[in-house]
Amino acid sequence: MEILSVRSSPNFLFRRNSDKSNNYNEAQFGTATKAPTAFHIDEPNADTPDFSAISASELRQYARQSFDAGAIDQDTFAAISEPLPMRTIDPSGNILDLSDVSDATSFNFRDYYKDQLQIATSIGDPQAVARLDSVLSFLNV
Repeated sequence: MEILSVRSSPNFLFRRNSDKSNNYNEAQFGTATKAPTAFHIDEPNADTPDFSAISASELRQYARQSFDAGAIDQDTFAAISEPLPMRTIDPSGNILDLSDVSDATSFNFRDYYKDQLQIATSIGDPQAVARLDSVLSFLNV
């Protein structure tokens, strides 16, 4: 019996000639007719989650799938993957305490990024505005 590395196999199929015995059964292995799928990436638009009530880990997972599928660029993925600050300000200047928001806590990311975009616009930071615009377009705002 010959053992081949999966990495060296160009199409992940078993070779018929590698087994010289007469008791080879294609139905038993089921790989002679189709190639196995290594992993599956969900479509980014299929079952879009509610970004007004989603946990940080779910948001990162959805952003990762979208990044792998080519729906978002690396800068947008990096902005979404950044952890939330412990404190931030809203457009009115009030300090918001976000220390109780964890990876498993449901949070309104849509409003958070809208507020951050409004603050970046009022400050006049064009790089932050461009980054937050791409995040909000990913969140379908």
